[in-house]
Amino acid sequence: MKNMRINLNLIILLSLLTVLNLSCKGDEPCVKKTWYQDADGDGKGNKAISYDACEQPIGYVANSDDDDDRANKAPTSIIPPKGYTTPATYANLKMVWADEFDGTSLNETFWNYELGNNNGWGNNELQSYKKENTSVKDGYLIIQAKNESAGNQIYTSSRLTTQNKYNFKYGRVDIRAALPKGQGIWPALWMLGKNITTVNWPKCGEIDIMEMVGGSSGNGSDKTTYGTAHWDNNGSHAQYGGNTKLASGVFNDEFHVFSIVWDAKKIVWYLDNVQFHVIDTTPAGLSEFQEEYFFIINLAVGGNWPGKPDGTTVLPQQLVVDYIRVFQ
Repeated sequence: MKNMRINLNLIILLSLLTVLNLSCKGDEPCVKKTWYQDADGDGKGNKAISYDACEQPIGYVANSDDDDDRANKAPTSIIPPKGYTTPATYANLKMVWADEFDGTSLNETFWNYELGNNNGWGNNELQSYKKENTSVKDGYLIIQAKNESAGNQIYTSSRLTTQNKYNFKYGRVDIRAALPKGQGIWPALWMLGKNITTVNWPKCGEIDIMEMVGGSSGNGSDKTTYGTAHWDNNGSHAQYGGNTKLASGVFNDEFHVFSIVWDAKKIVWYLDNVQFHVIDTTPAGLSEFQEEYFFIINLAVGGNWPGKPDGTTVLPQQLVVDYIRVFQ
């Protein structure tokens, strides 16, 4: 009986060791991390309530930035109450296409969803794109980036295009948007040549109306917007871009309008109707910019340019678009 009791104790001990080993997944030993309770779901953790674990527990986040973590607290609106706006009419121009994002769902007469990770979309992006991360409410398009698993990715977001539904050549484009923020967050409002399926990138051309590469607090990334043209230069990728910074605050604080004015001779970039970049498109090598283009709106997480999210990154983050308008 004594030997049987010893054997049973060994079996129990081995079982416990097996459970402990299984609790840390992967080939490498897990490294426990401190997670903080997020009772009000605002992406900010309560430093007074923490839990150490290898995997992120539901209802906990990596940061401890919340000083008012109450489950019944009224949620903070993700729609800024103010910001710059542009007119619905311009002298000598006519609005030829627009989406004001009225209604309760995305207008799929205009827009396509592009889904999945697609091998990082050419940029080693870390999110998987889903329909569920897009919503239309109260006159706004909202794309949300979340810390959740989908496929082999640990982040989700959305990517929309007007490919094969709306293409145009030349005109003024105004997009009013409030941007997300944080390290590894990469929103973009941009365009690709209609002929991408036949000539591929960069021969099709690319016009980036707005890109913002989020960064840690204080480094200025969340207040900088970029405008860039990409094209093919004898078989090599060429690009020419410019940027501008807000005098105060960040692009998450309020709405701004990101614009281009594009004709047969040039593309000019504007932030809140102030020019910050221009490219001469008359050289023969820039013929890509004399073709039709379609729109893309996406919110990436991670990638070659922004790098990975870190402990300062607060998720979820939202890209909020009030309107997109084309004038000719």
